[in-house]
Amino acid sequence: MNSYAVFLRGINVGGINIKMAELKAALKARPFSAVTTLLASGNVVLASELPAAEVKSEFESCLREAFGYDAWVVVLTAARVAELVKACPYPADDAATHSYVTLSSDAAALAELYDAGTALGGVELTLLGPEAMAWLAPAGGTLDSPFSKISAKAKYKRSTTTRNLRTLVKVRDAAAGLAA
Repeated sequence: MNSYAVFLRGINVGGINIKMAELKAALKARPFSAVTTLLASGNVVLASELPAAEVKSEFESCLREAFGYDAWVVVLTAARVAELVKACPYPADDAATHSYVTLSSDAAALAELYDAGTALGGVELTLLGPEAMAWLAPAGGTLDSPFSKISAKAKYKRSTTTRNLRTLVKVRDAAAGLAA
């Protein structure tokens, strides 16, 4: 049995509201077990015999069928989430900045986003691997940061989602509990 973290893009914002209890109930009919939702921002840990690509496909199909919207998720193994948290060079808690990790199901899209952010300047970016990059935003200015605006472009919608590092730590801890 494999332990996974699933990161949903764009729920509970922009008119797409999904109660975590309803999400959990919808996932019961799928080949997943030990489904746990974290926070109300679209973070799920689960166990499955399926490989990650099939977990992604099953999960997205479930969201489309149960909630009627074009859903995109990023699926990582529990071990990979732990590696990304450990590799992040930025602090989880800092009064002056917020640390974020942008996750992607498309390495080329992430590389393009990284290049765009690097060319933009004014933001500290660190590639953590082909599926993740970490970045800093000033406290209280995340949505106004030029990099945040670039990463929110429609062309990245299908393949990327961003989480605060504190959230990723919580997901790591919950996913580790499945592997134990």
